[in-house]
Amino acid sequence: MSLNGTAAIVGAYEHPTRLAEGLSVLRLHADVARGALADAGLDKSDVDAYFCAGDAPGLGTATVAEYLGLRLRHLDSTECGGSAPILHVAHAAAAIAAGRCKVALITLAGRPRAAMAEAQARAAATTGKDGKPGKPALALRPPDPDCPELAFEMPYGPATQNLYAMVARRHMHEFGTTSEQLAWIKVAASHHAQHNPHAMLRKLVTVEDVVNSPMVSDPLHRLDCCVMSDGGGAIIVAHPDIARSLKRPMVMVRGTGEAQKHAMGGKIDLTYSAAAWSGPRAFAEAGITPADIQYASLYDSFTITVLMQLEDLGFCAKGQGGRFVMDGNLISGTGRLPFNTDGGGLCSNHPANRGGMTKILEAVRQLRGEAHPAVQVPGCTWALANGIGGALASRHTAGTLIMERL
Repeated sequence: MSLNGTAAIVGAYEHPTRLAEGLSVLRLHADVARGALADAGLDKSDVDAYFCAGDAPGLGTATVAEYLGLRLRHLDSTECGGSAPILHVAHAAAAIAAGRCKVALITLAGRPRAAMAEAQARAAATTGKDGKPGKPALALRPPDPDCPELAFEMPYGPATQNLYAMVARRHMHEFGTTSEQLAWIKVAASHHAQHNPHAMLRKLVTVEDVVNSPMVSDPLHRLDCCVMSDGGGAIIVAHPDIARSLKRPMVMVRGTGEAQKHAMGGKIDLTYSAAAWSGPRAFAEAGITPADIQYASLYDSFTITVLMQLEDLGFCAKGQGGRFVMDGNLISGTGRLPFNTDGGGLCSNHPANRGGMTKILEAVRQLRGEAHPAVQVPGCTWALANGIGGALASRHTAGTLIMERL
């Protein structure tokens, strides 16, 4: 069943906080839900479906639904990390098309930054036998006999940045990509973030700034990595009839795609991501090509993540991503493909360590003409949001969403 035209995004809201001191995760979910409903001009009594992933505390989706006081006839707790909100839009559109609901609320929220600060404060308040401040306990995950891939990987202690560094190094080996080319992605993000008052990093940076920043995991530097923040966001997906009755621009769901890529017991090719499968499916459903996209929200956990998606989604040929991003080609107003005009995860925020929701939110702003005037794409009609959940060098899920402004 094609989902083209079966649903529209009618409400969108991003929490302004980047450090949620004194706010619980449930409170953050409530804040963003209320904001999205207000944006749509709807009441919570209009919501009959709720979608949330692993960022939901306690018993998951049911806990948040109870906290929000929702009366529902459809729930979905599909969990696939940072790509989950994008898959949730597709699943909401499918539920609406099947007659299971008419108005779906999707929320994401978290406070990893505040939680880390609180843990550090508790550690500093304790002293060991030597009188020195204590350290937070490090919990080592034992191998799971029911999951041989984890049993193989975990003893070596892979960190997220190590996994993405392997992908970057392989891309450099195969295609001659350089650190300077990757740096252009961060440069573009910083050009956009300077106009976002909520962005964590608003300072303009140069290619030299990026490659001269401390090495985190060769070949990725500190400025190749995303920020960690609290906050969240919410969107409302509704039946087209309801969307037409509201006083908001129509943002129609036109194309969706989801795909999983995993390590295959070690037989893995690091030169492509699952977006190579989710992207073509979304474009086929939408009936357009990458050349029709005027704005792209791309998951930017690291600079290499963006470059891989550009290639895998068809914006440039495999191996040509480095050349594609050079010389400001991702900067709104001057580049061929404006991306992440809010500053993205590289500069603005990465709430709950899951960036898929913010990708949808900025795409909706662009289509509505509500992005900052300095970065608004003139006459933006077609936009794409893509998320990556998991790690590129290991198991991950890609979600692709194509939207049209009517």
